[in-house]
Amino acid sequence: MAEKKRILSGMRPTGRLHLGNLHGALENWVKLQDQYECFYFVADWHALTTDYASPGNIRENTREMVLDWLSAGLDPERSTIFIQSDIKEHAELYLLLGMITPVTWLERNPTYKEQQQQIEQKDLGNFGFLGYPVLQAADIIIYRAHGVPVGKDQLPHVELTREIARRFNYLYKSEIFPEPDCLLTEAPVLPGLDGRKMSKSYGNCIFITDSEKEIAEKISRMMTDPQRIRRNDPGNPEVSPVFAYHKLYSSPSEIEEIAHGCRTAGIGCVECKKILTRNVVSKLAPMRERRLKFESDLEGLNEVIAAGNARAAREAAATMELVRRAIGIR
Repeated sequence: MAEKKRILSGMRPTGRLHLGNLHGALENWVKLQDQYECFYFVADWHALTTDYASPGNIRENTREMVLDWLSAGLDPERSTIFIQSDIKEHAELYLLLGMITPVTWLERNPTYKEQQQQIEQKDLGNFGFLGYPVLQAADIIIYRAHGVPVGKDQLPHVELTREIARRFNYLYKSEIFPEPDCLLTEAPVLPGLDGRKMSKSYGNCIFITDSEKEIAEKISRMMTDPQRIRRNDPGNPEVSPVFAYHKLYSSPSEIEEIAHGCRTAGIGCVECKKILTRNVVSKLAPMRERRLKFESDLEGLNEVIAAGNARAAREAAATMELVRRAIGIR
């Protein structure tokens, strides 16, 4: 039997996971467990690049996020689940890679420019925010991962990681780091409540752990077709963020009926949102049940993290021994 290739991915513990995280990454992570040797980590150092002034919630967010991962179907028997800051070798490799990475490579990062423009309430002029792609590269190549599951918006990050790995191998005449491939996932982009991309930074999210009441309230104030002002005005479902959710949560017959009703003014926005609320609550119910079971066994949760940390630490230590030899630092 052929040995499984290794992949790695992570999430920043900046708050509760939302539906965009679920459909954009987490569901795919669960599926990939059948095909790959999976390493999934909590990127708590990355959270400090934007939340350095208020880090108090990172520990609690870490716990909550791992609970969400497990409730969604990540299996500790098939995936290594670990905490970035518990593996100090990440920081060592980040330092060494920083020595060889040109600043111009970092300044062209599209996310760097976009978030500086979008997130005005935080000062993102710090070195950590500029240099986080180097830390991201260290996270990936320290496990000599063959691939990284990403959406299209993250392709530049993986390409930069490939460039850094290539540069290291060239400079130190080594073949330590494979150049990781992009495992491009065609994940749906869920709009937020205001029509922009769903993001905790924008405050426009529906969270996985929201109560039925909270979900109903949030969906009730979601944007619809801006041209549909009155109940009897026909609309275009394709421009409505609500319809994007129906495509994920409603049955094919409901989707067809809602699209037709919107175009002919046969269904109002209030009724449309009530159907969506019912379907979202129903589909999240099994996850909620699994989460309650994990919440009642926090000792077991700690054991899952400890086992994942131990496995990750062994792999990272072995890689750094090769890195130090290549550079000539003992």
